[in-house]
Amino acid sequence: MSWGYISGILILSGINLMTVLGLSLLTGFTGMFSFGHAGFMAIGAYTAATMTMKFAVPFIPALLIGGVAAMIVSLFLGKLTLNLKGDYFCIATLGFGEATRLILDNLQYFGGARGLSGIPTEGTTTLLNVVLINIVAVFVLVSIIRSRHGRNMVAIREEEMAAQIIGIDVFKYKLTALAISALYAGIAGGMLAHYLGYIQPTMFKMVKSTEMTIIVIFGGLGSISGSVVGTVLLTFLPEILRSFSDWRLVIYGAAVILIMITRPQGLMGGKEISFKKISLAIKNRKIKKEEVKS
Repeated sequence: MSWGYISGILILSGINLMTVLGLSLLTGFTGMFSFGHAGFMAIGAYTAATMTMKFAVPFIPALLIGGVAAMIVSLFLGKLTLNLKGDYFCIATLGFGEATRLILDNLQYFGGARGLSGIPTEGTTTLLNVVLINIVAVFVLVSIIRSRHGRNMVAIREEEMAAQIIGIDVFKYKLTALAISALYAGIAGGMLAHYLGYIQPTMFKMVKSTEMTIIVIFGGLGSISGSVVGTVLLTFLPEILRSFSDWRLVIYGAAVILIMITRPQGLMGGKEISFKKISLAIKNRKIKKEEVKS
């Protein structure tokens, strides 16, 4: 494998990670499943591409505008759907994702079914830019989770009724989690558009939303580290299996099913990787070796 090929997969991993991080907050920490995040990615992709192509807006501001556009739409969606319980919210998001794709399919301003081409790629979604954006995104997400607001979201996931009784505004925190996750997905869509140089509505089907949700579950609900590890593994795996041609997606699906059966809590199981834990493990190993020698 050449470095260009590997760096391309790493860029795609970083783009997927942005959406997965947002979904991790919504699903892993707040307990709401969504199958419509491809719709937020589409909104971010088309908005960011339009900003750079038609209004000559620089790349980073265009990404932020795309993310904010997705977040604004999520606020309207949340107002209408967040009072739905259980699977009904999930079904509503699924409908939103498909509706967004069909609307874009018929909007000639955005190219209709042909999509948009000629999106600037030079100096936009580079590996360095993607890594820096991911680092900022992880830092922001960790800060949210460790704050009082993050703890309130976890309380809602664990027991919504009890959280409401102790005074937590359940609706407000659900709406906040949805808005932040949509912001992340919108930015991811903008990065994808400027990496490929073209976008089409068919790129944002329900399969894309399902893939992102599977990664969150695969990595471990309630684990940011799990989201990172799961995204990298499940983005690289189909490419590693590419030599198997038609069988690669079968093997990919079988691998995911095997992990979910043998480890239903996901790879990380709600735990986090930290430098403190790693250094402590190394110290303990050194101590054991010295004890064995003595």
